[in-house]
Amino acid sequence: MSQDTAVGQQHGGSGELVTSGGRTRIADDVVAKIAGMAAGEVGGVHAMGSTGALDNVRDRLPGGSPNRGVSVQVGERQAAVDLELVVDYGVSIPELAGTVRSNVIGEVEHMCGLEVVEVNIAVEDVHVPGDDVHDDQGEPRVR
Repeated sequence: MSQDTAVGQQHGGSGELVTSGGRTRIADDVVAKIAGMAAGEVGGVHAMGSTGALDNVRDRLPGGSPNRGVSVQVGERQAAVDLELVVDYGVSIPELAGTVRSNVIGEVEHMCGLEVVEVNIAVEDVHVPGDDVHDDQGEPRVR
């Protein structure tokens, strides 16, 4: 960060970047969206949040949670990220967590100018191919 750039006080759940040219406010939801997208880009992450039927219905409703499985705390200069993941079966969870953590830190720091002090990852489920109705490519069992 250059000397004329500082992160100002938090106002209503957002980071505020202050430069000699003005202020830029970044809402917590923006940081959460960036973190969620960065996590979802990593191969082996099947989904964010839990995979319960009620969660899937909520996501399809208008105004559903675009940042499911992601929560953030944004301070004056720093951010902390908590992620809930569903991982693909067969993936090394420790390696995946390291890659997700690195990708999230890189994207949030690059796009927001905030130092990411921690990325906590909770693996909520393992996705096994064939468990989902959508994964079934074979013939229907009943006609």
